[in-house]
Amino acid sequence: MDVKNPFETPVTFRLHRAEYVAGFAVATVLIILHWHQIRWIPAICLFAYIDLIGYIPGAIAFRRQKGQISKAYYVSYNIMHSMITQGAVVAIWGFTIGWEWALLAIPWHIFGDRGIWGNFLKPFSLPFEPHATPGYRRLIDELSAGYRPASQGRVPATAAGQAGESASLASAAGGAGGSSSLAGTAGGAGGSSPLASTASGQ
Repeated sequence: MDVKNPFETPVTFRLHRAEYVAGFAVATVLIILHWHQIRWIPAICLFAYIDLIGYIPGAIAFRRQKGQISKAYYVSYNIMHSMITQGAVVAIWGFTIGWEWALLAIPWHIFGDRGIWGNFLKPFSLPFEPHATPGYRRLIDELSAGYRPASQGRVPATAAGQAGESASLASAAGGAGGSSSLAGTAGGAGGSSPLASTASGQ
């Protein structure tokens, strides 16, 4: 989300995916418009080699070993699905073999992975295949509950504690004041009592 909070919420994740859906749509339109100009064997190879190297070996190992796989599979996936890597492949192909519409297979693959399927680069701390992680759910719940704009009337815990303490002190002071008032009243009544006057006369 920002340099201090490098993660996404469900909403920002959907917005991020939407950008790649737009790129996927553009690549799809270009493929349709230039359908007859595409060399399909190179296009299929360019599309498939990304997963043949970067995804399928890790997916097989993940299923066989029940999730405990080498980090090398993560590295392979991230390298093969990096736009830097694939941009370099497009440039090398263009300058050596020639610029052609078959190269659209590469952005179509990457944009489809991220926009349509929601698969971005894989961190070591998460399963190789998508699985719900309790830690992420707790993080989102804490973020949702932890901050509210001042307009919604949320009082910080420290301020609430200070307010409660002040109220207690005020209540105690009020109680003492009431006792003093009663004493004063009693004293005043005693001063004007006929018994007191008689005693003083004697």
